[in-house]
Amino acid sequence: MQDERSPFQKLADLLDGVVPVNEKDAQPINMTIGEPRHAFPDFIPDVIMKNAQYFRPYPQMRGTDEFRKAVEDWLNWRYDLGGLPLGEKNILPLNGTREGLFHACVGARDYARSQFGKDTSNAAVLLPNPFYHTYKGAAAAIDAEQIFLNGTAETGFLPDLDELAKETDLLDRTIAFYYASPANPQGNVADIATWKKLIALARKHRFFIFADECYSELYRETPPAGILQACEGDFSNVVTFHSLSKRSNLAGMRCGFAAGDGAFMTQWTKYRNLVAPQVSMAIQAAAAAAYRDEEHVKENRMLYNEKFDAARRILGKELPYETPPAGFFLWLDVSAFGDDVTVAQKLWKEVGVRVIPGSYLAREDRSGVNPGDGFLRLALVGDLAETEEALTRLRTCLIN
Repeated sequence: MQDERSPFQKLADLLDGVVPVNEKDAQPINMTIGEPRHAFPDFIPDVIMKNAQYFRPYPQMRGTDEFRKAVEDWLNWRYDLGGLPLGEKNILPLNGTREGLFHACVGARDYARSQFGKDTSNAAVLLPNPFYHTYKGAAAAIDAEQIFLNGTAETGFLPDLDELAKETDLLDRTIAFYYASPANPQGNVADIATWKKLIALARKHRFFIFADECYSELYRETPPAGILQACEGDFSNVVTFHSLSKRSNLAGMRCGFAAGDGAFMTQWTKYRNLVAPQVSMAIQAAAAAAYRDEEHVKENRMLYNEKFDAARRILGKELPYETPPAGFFLWLDVSAFGDDVTVAQKLWKEVGVRVIPGSYLAREDRSGVNPGDGFLRLALVGDLAETEEALTRLRTCLIN
């Protein structure tokens, strides 16, 4: 039976009562939580204050014209969509993408029944493995079978779509595929050809792609391709999810958006009007301002890239590691030093560095393989000095 505790609860239980031996001499460093700690844009408080009167009325689920226009302009600019109009039916504000990703699964089930004519009594939801645990919670909430598709070095740390295409019976009962690019935690990205292959599968077998692109702006050099680029103006079976949490360091503001298939979004909005949270119009105004500004995003990327440069310099050749194309996690192979759980314990006890075992972020697939075994996830969210200190302690602990 699978352990249903969250990764963070597992880690808390694992390290309960363990005190770092260097606690008196060195501050413990927490690299477990992917919570941005860089500065958010300095104009955000002013925008919120100027729109403070909008905290009084209930906001509309569809969002404000200003917010949708800012998102439409940003999507066209970022993904070179050629000025494609994305109207009210194609864009929805979200109270953080987490709630949107969760509720979308209910929408997919309902749409599969009413529009695709599918029998959802044996529905399947496809998840990358490792995965963001909200995907799993969403599939469990509608009692769908959860199918974990491993992302390993051999598959470019993304699900193998060629192998998946052979499983026609599974695909026919699939209602949704949560596909993360950049992958969380590995940071690998899908190219246009991969997106097109995935879209073709979704349309052939009548399921939805929920493209989690929340880390899309934290890239090293090349902006990752987006799923909307691959749609060529036809968004059927596709919904993309974006967030200001990572792009703009506004995790506490709880604002993102979903964009894509207008027919799905129209039906989903009816469901959301019953149960989902709206986004304050004042917050939408701040979000619109954030999407109109790229300077703070460039600064954010620069700060992360400095830390990845430090990782390459400090970890050297002794620790197997490749700089990911995007994201802010290190997905570090520590299998040469023991299993990932034991190594995580060792790092906390001996040098006061708290990290997540990779096996906690994944599940055994249908063949019994956990693709997180032997890996650690390190969130590079602290400042450069803290990151350098943490990585130096890690290297000293494991190598020296």
